[in-house]
Amino acid sequence: MNIKVLLKKFMPYFLLDFYHYLWALMSAVVFGFPSLRHGSGQAQKLIVVGVTGTSGKSTTVDFITRILEKNGNSVASNSSIRFKIGNKEWPNELKMGMPGRFFMQKFLRQAVNEKCNYAVLEVTSEGIKQFRHKFINFDVVVFTNLSPEHIESHGGFENYRNEKLKLFKQNPTTHIINIDDENAKYFLETLAKEKWGFKLKTKSENLKTTVQNLKLVEADNINIIADNLSFKIQDTIFKIQLLGEFNVYNALAAISIATSKGISLEVCKKALEKVSGIPGRMEIIVKDPFEVIVDYAHTPEQLEQVYKSLNSKPLICVLGSCGGGRDKWKRPVLGRLAEQYCKEIIITNEDPYDEDPLEIMEQVASGIQGHEHHIVLDRKEAIKKALHLAKTEDVVIITGKGSESLMCIANGIKIPWDDRQIVREEMGK
Repeated sequence: MNIKVLLKKFMPYFLLDFYHYLWALMSAVVFGFPSLRHGSGQAQKLIVVGVTGTSGKSTTVDFITRILEKNGNSVASNSSIRFKIGNKEWPNELKMGMPGRFFMQKFLRQAVNEKCNYAVLEVTSEGIKQFRHKFINFDVVVFTNLSPEHIESHGGFENYRNEKLKLFKQNPTTHIINIDDENAKYFLETLAKEKWGFKLKTKSENLKTTVQNLKLVEADNINIIADNLSFKIQDTIFKIQLLGEFNVYNALAAISIATSKGISLEVCKKALEKVSGIPGRMEIIVKDPFEVIVDYAHTPEQLEQVYKSLNSKPLICVLGSCGGGRDKWKRPVLGRLAEQYCKEIIITNEDPYDEDPLEIMEQVASGIQGHEHHIVLDRKEAIKKALHLAKTEDVVIITGKGSESLMCIANGIKIPWDDRQIVREEMGK
């Protein structure tokens, strides 16, 4: 049993919080509070943007990074997909969207040393719970959406939401909020010098008048055809080579950040229209003789959004069976969703950690009432089975791991993994 597990098991909560807070302070001291200024004695500030929510964080980080760079800025960014400092980028193999305190402060110090003027950070509820956000001077914070996740860890949905709210209560200058989300009201109540809301024009009309001084970015004329989507903001039409209405919201979040910093819609348009895909996020791996798509979706809401966006074609679904040691409540829910939307269901292993993977898969299958399904322990064999079952008109959708490069099994062992590479190898055969 490692030191982190021992601390969590035996240390009182207030002492555990103090431990995390102290490490956050020490990290900031060691690296010289890098988010405060560009180097010693210089006046130019590192502008830090924090993106939080249940879904869309990594895509929003990617979008805003591209827009800022298109506008001539040097940008550092972190997400569950990758890390980037200026022109250097590398994959995130830590299986954490927001790594530990020393990592974050060192990352920001490196950004300052490389003369970046923006840092765009994915901020998770677990990160906030462990004070990884402390002593980072956020200028802009963004709320994408909220649905149940990490419920067992936080002790309930309200606690989970409250962790997200702590980022907004840290008093950043600008708050940017998805006001179509039913939890938006809690984030709108927090204090800020400047508030922006983003939305689809057909929704949430009542909030426009109830929140004072709320600046709005609204998308209209939304059209989703094949693997492209388009929408209009004011007189500017955006055409993006991505799937799903949820990517309209991710784009709106990024455009709202940019607009709050005085960046034109035309610059946003030029940056976003060059995006041809996000690794592991509705990523089309094969187009012929049938489509094969890999996505990170691992919560019920994410999974349903993915299935809905593809529902015009029969779906062959490889269902990542929910990582071990967390959120057991959602396992049968994932099974029910697969039954509702999928022509063929293949339940397989994901990241079992120290849980029995077969038991996890059986819990997912318990949500399936009358639909024939397959339980395949070996994830590679599950993918092969899906490819063999698929016909020309079908879409194979593989969910749960996205672009992750590791699978976590018992006793802390991590093995190399990539759903996308397995698809390419098997299709090549």
